[in-house]
Amino acid sequence: MRVLGLGLLLTVLAGAVLWFLWGDAALVPAAVFGLLATGIQLAALWLVRPVLDAPFGDFVRRWLIGVGLRLLGVVLVFVAIAVDRVTFPPLPTALAFLGVVIPLLFTEIRYVR
Repeated sequence: MRVLGLGLLLTVLAGAVLWFLWGDAALVPAAVFGLLATGIQLAALWLVRPVLDAPFGDFVRRWLIGVGLRLLGVVLVFVAIAVDRVTFPPLPTALAFLGVVIPLLFTEIRYVR
């Protein structure tokens, strides 16, 4: 639950910073991709936690699925920008996703140790 709380906090912080820099146009991308990054991180942790003490191959397989989910998030950033550049301006959209997923990725180290 701490990851969820931190993800929501990072989403709000990213939204505030992006709103300050780009105005109201950054609020939708910050909310959508901040919450997406939080969901992806929660799913990745949910996948890897049961196999922390399992054989290395099982751990790596699930860890790679989490990496794939994060890559899917990056692809969704590009798709959103390509489909609706007005609602999802490129820089705020990318920064919203990365500004949440990268700090959450670093906190994953605490949970995996």
